[in-house]
Formats: sequence, structure tokens, C-alpha cells
Amino acid sequence: LAGTHIICDRKFLLECKNSPAARTPPCCLPQTPGVTSLAQSSLVKLEELKERNESEEAMPGEQPWAVAP
Repeated sequence: LAGTHIICDRKFLLECKNSPAARTPPCCLPQTPGVTSLAQSSLVKLEELKERNESEEAMPGEQPWAVAP
């Protein structure tokens, strides 16, 4: 018998998934868009929505969704 055998019970393994170490990403994790960081297209969409909202706030005259009294 060579090597070390580690035996863990179910309760211990379930407790490990909630530990702070399990929720912290590795320190040297590469930045992969869509995998380890937000996809670039998602960031572009967020910026476009922000610009659209700002332009709508700049033109307060027309509000097509407003209901007339």
C-alpha cells in the first residue's frame, strides 16, 4: 500500500463548500472573458444602455410611454 488515502464523510464535504476558502477565487486566475470575468459583449451592452438612459434623461420633452390624462 503506497500513498495516502484521505477519507471524508458527506457532512464534512458539504461543510467545505460553504467555507470562505471555497468561495474565494485563486489569486493567479487568468482573465478569460465570459468565464472568469464578464464577457466583453456584456460590458458593451451595459455601456450602450447607460448612454441610452442618459440621452433620454437629457431630452425630457417626449415620453412615449406616458399615458395622457
